[in-house]
Amino acid sequence: MRRAGRSATLIMGPWSHSNQQHVIGDVNFGFGANSAFMGMRGPLHGLQLDWFQRTIGDGEALEPDTGRVLLFVMGVNQWREETEWPLSRAVDTDFHLRADGRLTQEPPAVAEQAEEFTYDPMDPVPTTGGALLMSDEFRPGPLDQRDVEAREDVLVFTTEPLTEDIEVTGRVKAVLFAATDGPSTDWVARLCDVDEHGVSRNVTDGIVRVRATPAEPAEHVVDLWSTSIAFRAGHRIRVQVTSSNFPRWDRNLNTGEPEENATTARVARQQVFHDPARPSRIVLPVVPARQEA
Repeated sequence: MRRAGRSATLIMGPWSHSNQQHVIGDVNFGFGANSAFMGMRGPLHGLQLDWFQRTIGDGEALEPDTGRVLLFVMGVNQWREETEWPLSRAVDTDFHLRADGRLTQEPPAVAEQAEEFTYDPMDPVPTTGGALLMSDEFRPGPLDQRDVEAREDVLVFTTEPLTEDIEVTGRVKAVLFAATDGPSTDWVARLCDVDEHGVSRNVTDGIVRVRATPAEPAEHVVDLWSTSIAFRAGHRIRVQVTSSNFPRWDRNLNTGEPEENATTARVARQQVFHDPARPSRIVLPVVPARQEA
């Protein structure tokens, strides 16, 4: 919109579709996160009315246009004004899926055995938190992922405890080199924050549906959309890889039949590769720490 000469303001809060308070899922982000306060900037609807006044009113806005982007950085739980999106200073940084459930910035230097799991569409991974607009039994937001991660059809990769904060702000994607034994399947990737007590909570996730040549590895890019979070020192970054998140996303029945009238299902045997030729990874837009003057 800005390139088109239009007035544009982006506000990105830690909210769900129907809850713009300060407690979302299992996390209390502090009163400043509440849309009634917006970090003491006034209520969200006031910012919206101000934008309308500036854009289609007489131009006399209540507040000056100090920034076109207002984002809430989870983890440190602070609002921050920016003048661009995405942030040009964010550096896409690879975190590689590794053997023994490791997640490292170092890519594999030698061949590592592929991870395998079985995906049964009749027993899908249940939806547990996330960017949801569903019935009340499915709570949105960041929720404890330990039951999900205990399933045999969910692969988990985790960093060592961080020695310093790492801010991730922008679009997140996963690059998976994977194979299935059927003509079609889904790949789900989820970014999680593991606190100092070992509790894993979802940050953002995505899914891609693929047509496949059975048993042939292929590269798949999973769009996890955007986020802003500071993974705090002592926390760990975690990635889940699986093939379902139901009922948020409809199940792939692994048969290749048209989704609208598929009537049969089959169990799929899945492989995820991480070796020098097939470096599966998640790509995080890391914002460098500001240098003190």
